[in-house]
Amino acid sequence: MRSGGRAVVLTLVAAGVWLFATPQLDPGTADFVAIPAPVAPVVEPPPLTLDELSARVDPTVVTLSASAGFSGVAGTGFVVAPDGIVLTNFHVVENAAEISAVHMGNGLIYDATVLGYDKSRDVAVVQLITAADLPVVELAPDPLPEVGDAVTAVGNASGAGVLVPAPGAVTALDQQVRTRSSVDGSGNTLERMIRVDADVRAGDSGGPLFDAWGRVVGVNTAGLSDEARNGTEFSPPQAPEAYAVPIAEAVSVLDQVLAGESGGTVHVGPTPYFGVSVRDVSVFENKPAIGAAVVSVTSDSPAEVLGLTAGDIIVTLDGTDIESSADLSEALIGAVPGDSAVVEWVDDTGVTSSGTVTLDEGTPTA
Repeated sequence: MRSGGRAVVLTLVAAGVWLFATPQLDPGTADFVAIPAPVAPVVEPPPLTLDELSARVDPTVVTLSASAGFSGVAGTGFVVAPDGIVLTNFHVVENAAEISAVHMGNGLIYDATVLGYDKSRDVAVVQLITAADLPVVELAPDPLPEVGDAVTAVGNASGAGVLVPAPGAVTALDQQVRTRSSVDGSGNTLERMIRVDADVRAGDSGGPLFDAWGRVVGVNTAGLSDEARNGTEFSPPQAPEAYAVPIAEAVSVLDQVLAGESGGTVHVGPTPYFGVSVRDVSVFENKPAIGAAVVSVTSDSPAEVLGLTAGDIIVTLDGTDIESSADLSEALIGAVPGDSAVVEWVDDTGVTSSGTVTLDEGTPTA
């Protein structure tokens, strides 16, 4: 991350203006030209106390539970439309086969489904099935807060199922941060993040970051690990440090998902399943091609049916050149389950093969 040269890996009253006109004689009359009425100053209401903030915003927040096989993730989300459209982090729902949400206003439990997501910005859009007439958050009027602004992160801290406010302040903008999943250890680099000194914890992911008037300025995404927060026998506790996706970035993903338009880094609809894990081919490897190197192939997957094996290098997908693992992910962004695609790959001996794969339906993933 860019922050004063440090590298951190995380486990993820306006003044009124009065307008006057100089009196002027109308050449045809002896009357003065009318003076415009003064513009009233814009004054913000006083900031909310912590109790007032909680009373206002808690009914717009949900706690989330996402499960994949024997593993599960606890997170948070917030309602942006009365019919149960919720914003959260992608990493909360990544690979989730089942998602449930508890609405903190009415106490009801909803099954949920992922409408779309953008891993590169760690944003996901979730639908609470059967939800109606839910209260929604208010979004901040400005794209970004200012350094020094008071903020409060609200979320399902430590997965306890209750909302815990974590007050703090904005300490920096436009930050780059490397995050590490607490589930599988995978990494992701996020850009344009808001840095705060609120004590964001595991379970707060996907929750809202509110300003002093209860308006959402960001999506809580990454905070210090428990070891960093509490300290160990070898290192002292670190001061709170956390990061949030600016709300404008999250709303950009939301708008694209609701428009039903996959493209760029945003995927809309059910996730296509190929059945391979891949990595980049290092320039230092003695490989016969560049592309997405197959690390493993899942049994009974479309990739196995196609004939791919570990060590193969995928070089094209439906005529699109694949030069990295990111290229393969991007090429699949617009695909949906049931789509067919022509895959070309090179094996360890340099032999090129090709075939047509039909994608199954999978869980949200990059």
